[in-house]
Amino acid sequence: FANLNLDLIYGLPGQTPGDWRKTLEEAIDMGPEHLSLYALSLEAGAPMAEAIESKRLPAIDPDLAAEQYELAEDLLLKHGYLHYEISNWARPGWECRHNVTYWRNLPYLGVGVGAHSYLNCHRIANTKSLEGYIAAFSGREPPVPDLDEEIGPDLELAETVILGLRLGDGVCADDIRSRFGINILARYRPQIEEMAGFGLLVSAGSRLQLTRRGRLLSNEVFWRFLPG
Repeated sequence: FANLNLDLIYGLPGQTPGDWRKTLEEAIDMGPEHLSLYALSLEAGAPMAEAIESKRLPAIDPDLAAEQYELAEDLLLKHGYLHYEISNWARPGWECRHNVTYWRNLPYLGVGVGAHSYLNCHRIANTKSLEGYIAAFSGREPPVPDLDEEIGPDLELAETVILGLRLGDGVCADDIRSRFGINILARYRPQIEEMAGFGLLVSAGSRLQLTRRGRLLSNEVFWRFLPG
């Protein structure tokens, strides 16, 4: 394969920083062009969640997961990987193009059962029913999406800022002005000043970016940009 991506999970119950470093080093030795690293997140009722609840496995330690995340940042930088999005690293020029479309909040079309699209300020999800999808695809029945949510201007702006902050380059105020006709540095001044005061966000010229600490606490930043 000329283009290899590896998805890895950290923050596992009982996983030590040494375990995680060994995993990363073995992954790096494979020479992947791209790496996606995700903190373990458990849904209620999942077997591992039940094992933790019954104390058959140790609880997830968020501080240890944060240490593992920072270990990955340092190690992958040392080996030439760009940290271009909160959970994604790539060799220069190998950033995931379709995901960057999502993070820039641009239109995309999902085709297939249960596929999601973002078109004309509508978030749409196809039916999860294979029979229903085939019937609609063949024209026997009109398509009925499982979701058709209209995204208003305020939410579109907020989502564009929030998703853009996930990128290493952050959000460019000039790009937002060209797209929405809004100066986000003025529109969100209280939020920006508050988050900068906590050391989670930095404003450099016309660009807003999460700090290293801000990437660990990104949700604390994001919700502040949602419309009231």
